[in-house]
Amino acid sequence: MRRLVLLTFLIMCMPLATWANSSNLVFQNTGGRISIGAGNSLQLTGSTLVSFSGLNGSIINGTLGSVNFRTGAMTIGTLAMSGSFASGGSFTISGNGTNGIGTGVLFTGVFSGPVAWVGTYNPAGRNGLGNWMYVLTGNIVGSLSDGSSASGGTIQFTFDVPNGQQFSRTVRLNSGITTVTVPEPGTLGLLGTGLLGLAGIVRRKLRS
Repeated sequence: MRRLVLLTFLIMCMPLATWANSSNLVFQNTGGRISIGAGNSLQLTGSTLVSFSGLNGSIINGTLGSVNFRTGAMTIGTLAMSGSFASGGSFTISGNGTNGIGTGVLFTGVFSGPVAWVGTYNPAGRNGLGNWMYVLTGNIVGSLSDGSSASGGTIQFTFDVPNGQQFSRTVRLNSGITTVTVPEPGTLGLLGTGLLGLAGIVRRKLRS
C-alpha cells in the first residue's frame, strides 16, 4: 500500500515538471466584440478561450475560459482604416477549470509596444456586397498564474462589419491566437530537482 501511495504521488507531480519544460504556450480564442474604449483605444470583451497547447505538446480544446484586452490610446491613423495604438493597456486570459485548465487568471499583462490595426476591404465579401476585415497585432509581456514571467504576441482577426461598412463603434471578433514564451522559472527548475530526489526515495522504499 505504501508503495502505491508513493508511486501515485510521483506520477501526479510529473505534469508540473513537464510544464516547466514548456517554452511556448499557445492560447486560441473566438467570438466576442471589439469596441472603442477611452482615448480611442480598442477593447475586446466576451471572447471565449477555446484551445490551449504547450503542456507536454498536447492540445486541450473546449470552452476553457475567456480572453479580454484593452490597448493604449490611438497614436497614428484612423479606426475606420488602419493605425497604431500606444503600449500599455491590459491583456488577460482566464480559465474556468474545464479539461484540466486552471480556474481564474492564467496570464495577465500589458502591450509592450505599439499595437497595429490594419483594415482591408474585400469587394467579393458578403456574397459580393463587400466587407471590411481588420487585424490587430501586438506584443505582450506579463506573468502566468504561478508568477512566472512570460512574453510573446497576439493577433486578432475581425470581419463582417455590419452592412459592409467600415469600423466605427464595434465589430464582431472572428478568431485570435496568443503565444507566450516562458523562460523556465527557478522554482519550477527546483521542482524538477526535487522530483529526482523523490524518485530516489521511492526507489529506496521499493527496494526495502
